[in-house]
Amino acid sequence: MTEHAPNLGILYAEESGRGLTHPFFVLILNAIKEEAASRGYDITFMHPGADEDCAEHCRRGGIDGVCMVCLDFRAPQFKALAESGIPCVTIDHIYKRVPAVLSDNETGVQKLVEYAIKKGHRRIAFIYGHDNSVVTRTRVSQFHNTMAYHDLPVPPEYLKQGLYDAIGLTRKLVLELLRLPERPTCILLPDDVAYLGAQEAAWEMNLRIPEDIAFGGYDGIPLTQAMSPRLTTIRQSSEDIGQTAAKRLIELIESPEAASRKPTIFPVELIEGGTIGAV
Repeated sequence: MTEHAPNLGILYAEESGRGLTHPFFVLILNAIKEEAASRGYDITFMHPGADEDCAEHCRRGGIDGVCMVCLDFRAPQFKALAESGIPCVTIDHIYKRVPAVLSDNETGVQKLVEYAIKKGHRRIAFIYGHDNSVVTRTRVSQFHNTMAYHDLPVPPEYLKQGLYDAIGLTRKLVLELLRLPERPTCILLPDDVAYLGAQEAAWEMNLRIPEDIAFGGYDGIPLTQAMSPRLTTIRQSSEDIGQTAAKRLIELIESPEAASRKPTIFPVELIEGGTIGAV
């Protein structure tokens, strides 16, 4: 009788519809796959129904542990999985007693805002992502903190709730900001993909980037570094995040008593592109 390889489950429910072609999360998922394969683990993508018991899904499918990526982490079925005793690791979210792997979002937003301020920008707007995410809440809070530290106001109309990886919605929200009586000189975007929609909005208003309007992104994906002008953004360590998530999950499966439950937080890097110019 052949003994089956141990199996890591990946819970991934990215909301934009890009699925495994998402330009940021595909790098993380690939790193998880490669690290798992190097340790002799198979990978199974999990697709439980909306009301399905995820823990029971794992038991039926012979899944030894789960990496939870890009989910609505407030959903009861995912909370229940995290509390079920099945080894779990989260990316970009923290549950009690569950190891998490994430970027230093506080420093990332601070670096981006302060870079814009150094370039002379004072009217800075922020389009942020899904409000169900601890990442979003951290970024919005740090945006307010950094602006307050520099004694800069944040008018309510300068804050727009968007979505991650939503080009069309970003275009709409950028147009709303650009049509304000006192429009911002710099708009921070929820992620790099949003820059495609922001660029369209600027062209529609006959505005030049960065001379008339500046944009800052988040993620550091190759696509927006190949565009013109190249996006000023915060680069996250996607490969490190994925590799570490797999390592920590395997450690939790193989040595549950010794495995740490503390989060792993990776530093971020500011990429000085061409979309935030001097005022």
